[in-house]
Amino acid sequence: MCGIVGLFGPPDNTRGWLTAETTAMAGTLRHRGPDDEGVWADEAEGIGLGHRRLAVLDVSPLGHQPMLSASGRWVISFNGEVYNFAELHRDLSARGYRFRGHSDTEVLVNAVDHWGVAPTLRRLNAMFALALWDRLERRLYLARDRLGEKPLYYAWAGPRIAFASELKAIRALRDFRATVDPAAVALYMRHNCIPAPYAIYQGSGKLLPGQYLTVDAEALACRRLKAESYWSPVRCAEDGQSRRIWDPREAVEEVSALLHDAVRLRMTADVPVGSLLSGGVDSSLVTSAMAAQGGKVRTFTVGFDDTGYDESGDAARVAHHLGTDHTDIRVTPREILEVVPRLADLYDEPFADSSQLPTALVARLARDHVTVVLSGDGGDELFAGYNRHAWIARTVPRLVHIPRSARRIAGRGMAALAPATVESAFRTAGRVVAPIGRIRNPSVKLAKAAAVLDIEDTQEIYLRLISHWPGPSSVVRDGVEPPTLVTDHSTHPQLVDPVDRLLYLDLVTYLPDDILTKVDRATMAVGLEARVPLLDHRMVELAWRLPLAHKLRDGRSKWVLRSVLERSVPRELFERPKMGFGVPLAAWLRQELRPWAEDLLAPSALKAGNLFDPATVRATWAEHLSGRDHSYALWDVIVYQDWASRWLP
Repeated sequence: MCGIVGLFGPPDNTRGWLTAETTAMAGTLRHRGPDDEGVWADEAEGIGLGHRRLAVLDVSPLGHQPMLSASGRWVISFNGEVYNFAELHRDLSARGYRFRGHSDTEVLVNAVDHWGVAPTLRRLNAMFALALWDRLERRLYLARDRLGEKPLYYAWAGPRIAFASELKAIRALRDFRATVDPAAVALYMRHNCIPAPYAIYQGSGKLLPGQYLTVDAEALACRRLKAESYWSPVRCAEDGQSRRIWDPREAVEEVSALLHDAVRLRMTADVPVGSLLSGGVDSSLVTSAMAAQGGKVRTFTVGFDDTGYDESGDAARVAHHLGTDHTDIRVTPREILEVVPRLADLYDEPFADSSQLPTALVARLARDHVTVVLSGDGGDELFAGYNRHAWIARTVPRLVHIPRSARRIAGRGMAALAPATVESAFRTAGRVVAPIGRIRNPSVKLAKAAAVLDIEDTQEIYLRLISHWPGPSSVVRDGVEPPTLVTDHSTHPQLVDPVDRLLYLDLVTYLPDDILTKVDRATMAVGLEARVPLLDHRMVELAWRLPLAHKLRDGRSKWVLRSVLERSVPRELFERPKMGFGVPLAAWLRQELRPWAEDLLAPSALKAGNLFDPATVRATWAEHLSGRDHSYALWDVIVYQDWASRWLP
């Protein structure tokens, strides 16, 4: 895993200027690649590529980047892993290519030389962000993997286009103007992250997953960038609907076989490999598949003193059953306080998924022992694992028969209940009806249900469920939200089932913009590579071939994954209500984190930025301190304020 940077535009008359600028950009990403640095520049053409290397495959100097193809035509700076590089290596060798080393980068750049950019991208089983310079056609290509595991930012810096794995590299350029875009902040306040293709600064953006961007002299002159798709999630979803696997036994066999192959490919490395184990279905499934490959697996997890958020005991029991070498860390408020000052550097643009805190800590723990980890991310989005999926499948067909006015009144009544009252009621009811007592964090779940009771359109339900601030324009000055992949229905596939429509939105928005961003920044901050077997694109395509009954069945989410896991882990070790990788943020903000939050939410601090409405924010803060839970909404403001204090003049 690595960091890539680059700059392309009119040549500068200052000798060595381009090399110096590219070197400065690469220097900001040392954490992503602590093992090596490289810069390649053609001053006459105005193109510079930079690279920071975390050596995972071919740790020798033969893996140094930027790298030229054997023909000398192509130059590449590559961040990621090509899991099927051995297959491509055999194919190219049979066609006469000779390789100096055994890195996947060397295979990739020569594959482009042989097949071209788009055909090569379609052949890859990989996670990546890459830059390719065609020395013959004088054309720059930027590309990102199908699911968005690796980030790729771009921005205008004067007359030039700059790109990088993280925005801090672009900020290092003398011609870049770091002006905040209020529209991006409005999106951030709704989503707790800034969804692609937008980014926090005016004139900047993120390349969408599954796309590549072509930049030549004409594009530079008119400042118009053209992105094309080499893989379409819409086509993937629609094609899957027409090729269903109806037999449940066949579905289980296919998922099991593909999972083990995806894990096998992702265990290939010249450095130690481990697993992030929460004890849930997805991470347990990945870890069990790793154990099946042979050898002792290293596993890592985090725990909390608050039992409503602690899964460390579950993880320990799964680890013991699988015979892994298990290490855990118990997160205390003191340790969280140590992470908080680093958030603005870790995430580089405002990002407020509070599970970023334990993710950063478990990444640091794992890096003390291994260089690569596998994670179970993606299972919820592909196989209907979130509570909202089961809730909509179960509830929406019934709600349409109840007058909307009655549902609105019921929702207001539910929302008015104090969180402490809800938690107490569920504990009491749980003594009589055991399943009720196993529901974790019921006040949070009830509040989400109350917010959508009066909505009938599933896309609107989805938007409300994921919204931290349902009306960002009420708190962000000039914060008019642009269209996104959630709100622009013209970009959606033709899907009949409402849960399938939600799964699609999770796949193209929440997964890359939140989950994968969180994992990438937390792991790369400590030079740790994270690989995600469930996001092998073959698994994504297979998941869309499965009818909803293979995902939600008899009240069980992710039925097909559970059926595979039962083959290696007893059901009692993983059958429990879904918790999610959350933290007791509401309590922390009232206690250990309160002094830090108070400083950032002070009226003077809010007025200084001239972005948020101080009255709205202060009223929300006061309500939170009095017992209402506004922790998610407030975390958005707090994280932004902290980021602005670090990165804005």
